[in-house]
Amino acid sequence: MRDRGVAFRHLPLVFLGLAAALGAPAAARAQGDAPAPLVPASAFYVGLGGGYNSVSFGTQSAYMAGTADAYLGGYLIQSGAAAGPASIAMNAQSAFAPAVQAGYFQHFESSDWLWGAKLAYAYLGTTSTVSPALVPQSGAFTYTHSGITVPFTGNVVVSSYQTLLNHQFAAMPLLGYAFDRSTVYFGAGPTLSQMQTKLNRVVGFADIYGQRTDISGAPVNFAGSGWVVGGAFALGGTYFLDSSWFLDASYGFAMTRSLNASYFSAFTNPNLTFGATASGTLSGSSSGNATTQGVTVSINKAF
Repeated sequence: MRDRGVAFRHLPLVFLGLAAALGAPAAARAQGDAPAPLVPASAFYVGLGGGYNSVSFGTQSAYMAGTADAYLGGYLIQSGAAAGPASIAMNAQSAFAPAVQAGYFQHFESSDWLWGAKLAYAYLGTTSTVSPALVPQSGAFTYTHSGITVPFTGNVVVSSYQTLLNHQFAAMPLLGYAFDRSTVYFGAGPTLSQMQTKLNRVVGFADIYGQRTDISGAPVNFAGSGWVVGGAFALGGTYFLDSSWFLDASYGFAMTRSLNASYFSAFTNPNLTFGATASGTLSGSSSGNATTQGVTVSINKAF
């Protein structure tokens, strides 16, 4: 993954070098019979393409809490609770992503500089998974009749902890410079991304008197999803095949805000130790963001 990161960091320099080789600015063109530039003075455009992206989900924060009452023969014999946090390091993922864009550009008056804006969409569809993930617990239970309290430790075991980044929109004002048949540009603006967190097959365990005990019973699944805002920048260049069609290649970097999700489930476990039945709740929360960088190439139609 280190080599891939180095390659991505050098991509902006590559784009600048390519732009310098694609043509000369209007101010440096020879007068007389020099052909007219292919870059329009202004245009709306739409484009379709795809990109290769690396998505980092960083370290996710998780918190789980459980409560339980134990019954034997219909009588309450003890009550307990436990809770604890965890930091879950997620793996970075890379994938190809289809992308579409639409935008507008226009030259400043009597200048090769131009301004514009574009709206871009990419379906990233990336998932990072940790299997299993453990959320450490500490707590205590109290015997109903004696009032004696016993501390214990344990874990909430998540068979697979997943974070997903699916859809991402970016709206960017642009500033660029035009050559005979190409442009270079820089843009920055807000993003809107759909993220998900999934906790699959979650079970609460306690270590009581040295015995590992399944407190919550059958595994449960938790999931949270939502749209989060963020920010992005892009460095790119275009090459006009004619006055209507052009290729667009860009390097982009984006970071989302954290997706915060909460979870809750009630449980009944009839198979507690010594023939007892446990009844209680399992709840928690998670928080984490995503960072994306990649290269996108598209074919565009100017109007």
